[in-house]
This record gives sequence, structure tokens and C-alpha cells, in this order.
Amino acid sequence: MNRRIDFDLYLVTDRHQTGGRPLDEIVEGALAGGVRAVQLREKDLPARAFLRWAEKMRLLTARFGARLLINDRLDVCLAVGADGVHLRADSLPVPVVRKILGPERLIGQSTHAVSEVIEAQRAGADFVVLGPIYDTPSKRSMGRPLGSSAIRSAASQVAIPVFAIGGIRLERILEVIQSGGQGVAVISAILQAPNPREAASAVLCELKSLRSATTVSSVDEIRERAIDRSWVR
Repeated sequence: MNRRIDFDLYLVTDRHQTGGRPLDEIVEGALAGGVRAVQLREKDLPARAFLRWAEKMRLLTARFGARLLINDRLDVCLAVGADGVHLRADSLPVPVVRKILGPERLIGQSTHAVSEVIEAQRAGADFVVLGPIYDTPSKRSMGRPLGSSAIRSAASQVAIPVFAIGGIRLERILEVIQSGGQGVAVISAILQAPNPREAASAVLCELKSLRSATTVSSVDEIRERAIDRSWVR
């Protein structure tokens, strides 16, 4: 695992997917369940409202020792002392962002093709989120699902961590990890869960189990353990 990227579950916020529940309460539950990296997305908010949310998220993540990345807003990242930014595919170039943020803060990049993953590494991103890997309503505007073969292709050509996003279910995490993915980025899997703490814990337990797969006799045994598990979107 890349020493700078010490997480394999990346929670992306969207207050429109909480079923009317307070976003900060859901994020707090996820953090209690073990999430150690949160991206504050909420890209439809005006600057001051977004700043207020960033301040809330900074307090929450700091309490749990978790990373906070801010979607696209370098100014807000610096204002609240966040751990980094997450850039859209059409955001400011990574080298420009790096000059502003310095070497210590993380820069994540959203990508929708293997070629974009390669370019993100060349530009200096610390990690990428690639997707949509599987079909999911929230990502259909981005085109057809890329499939796990895209993770495999990307991971074989770059050294930076690749996270899968889009349609992530518990039984699909095995395929993501086998394909070379660092982990998964999720939205509805936790935000829409009846119990966000349990949902986060379940994903993390699955990731931990797969990380220790070398101690298991075969991949088939791992697959058997995943059969009949409930899934999250």
C-alpha cells in the first residue's frame, strides 16, 4: 500500500442521497465504522455553505483520525486545513494544484478511462478514482460501465493507487482487488444504508479479508465466503 494512501475505503459525500437524514450524522456513523478517508463533494453548494460543511467535516474527521479531501476547491482545502483535494477530470492541472498546496497534501483525481489514469500519474496525482466500473444510476451520465478489466489495465500501467467507483457491492470487491485495485470509493453504499456504521464496517471487513487472502488456501475459498452476503449499492 502506498504509504501516503493509507486507506482502502473512500467515502464520497452527497447529501441528496441520505434519505433526509443529516449528512454529518451519517458521516459520523461511517467514521465510527472505520472509514478513514472522506471526500466532501457537495458541488452544488455556494461557496459559503460549502465552507461551513467543510468546517464540520474537518472537525469530524479530525476526531476520528481520518483524512478529509475537498472536492475541487483549493481555497476551501487551505481554509479548513484539509488533507488534500479531489479533482474532477476537467479541473485545474495537477502540477498547478501541487504548486499551490505543496508536497504534503494529497491530490486525488477522478478518471473515466485508462488513458486518464496514466495521464493523472504523469501529472503527479497521488491516487485516482476510476469509474464507473459497474452500472449504477448515479454514474449513468458518464457512459457505459468500464468493467473490472479497466482496473486491471490501469493498475498494470501505473504505480499510484487505483480506486473503483460505481455499483460497488460486497460481492464485487473481490473482483476489484483481484484486478489490482487499491480499494473502493462509495457513495450510496454507505449514505443510503439503514446503519452507516455497520455498512462501513462490512465493507472494511471484506477488504481486510481479501488483503489477507494469501493466508487462505485458494481464491475459490474466498469466493465461497462471499456467497449469500447481503450487498450494498
